[in-house]
Amino acid sequence: MTFIEARNLWKVYGKGEAKTVVLKGVNLKINKGEFVAITGPSGCGKSTFLNILGLLDVPNKGMVYIKGKKTTLMGENERAVFRRKISGFIFQQFHLINTLTALENVELPMILDEKNKIYRKKRAKKLLESVGLEQRINYYPNQLSGGQQQRVAIARALANNPKIILADEPTGNLDSKSGNKIMKILKELHDNGITIIMVTHEQEYTKYATKVVKMKDGEIIDIVEHNKTH
Repeated sequence: MTFIEARNLWKVYGKGEAKTVVLKGVNLKINKGEFVAITGPSGCGKSTFLNILGLLDVPNKGMVYIKGKKTTLMGENERAVFRRKISGFIFQQFHLINTLTALENVELPMILDEKNKIYRKKRAKKLLESVGLEQRINYYPNQLSGGQQQRVAIARALANNPKIILADEPTGNLDSKSGNKIMKILKELHDNGITIIMVTHEQEYTKYATKVVKMKDGEIIDIVEHNKTH
């Protein structure tokens, strides 16, 4: 069953001589429970494509359907609420708040979703335990390694039980040992039924995907289906 569909997506930045066409009529269908890796050279449009699929950005032309809903037609507030309920995001730069502990960072999406204090503290603790950080719940980001910060970011992305995890170069700032740990966590999430869309330039990590989407110059040039997960 098609869970997410991109139809004829175009994205243009700037005007006149400064005009840059980032996406050129991109089409893609993603089924529920797939692990999709989007690859391609820098500047090919893969992060822009991910942001549009994740409702962080809107196309100039085209439509994104999630669970059959025309999300591109939603207003900004409606899109934000829908995004918060269905998606979790993991970024290359972690985007943790430095003045909050690991526990407080994970609680944040639940505060926005107006969950009660007891529930959110209990869930945040459980999520940090699930990524191996039970000994670090009261540490601040600057007291954690890059790999640990990314694991906090994954726990935060899971706070509101998302159906989709969108990961933009989640291993980009990590050494290979930490990167492999992050990929194992993503694989476990996929094994548990979460749909994952990941942008990566690390070819070795595409082995975890059920579908590899190759992009170049704002277009999809190839889609490789993997019949098995690793």
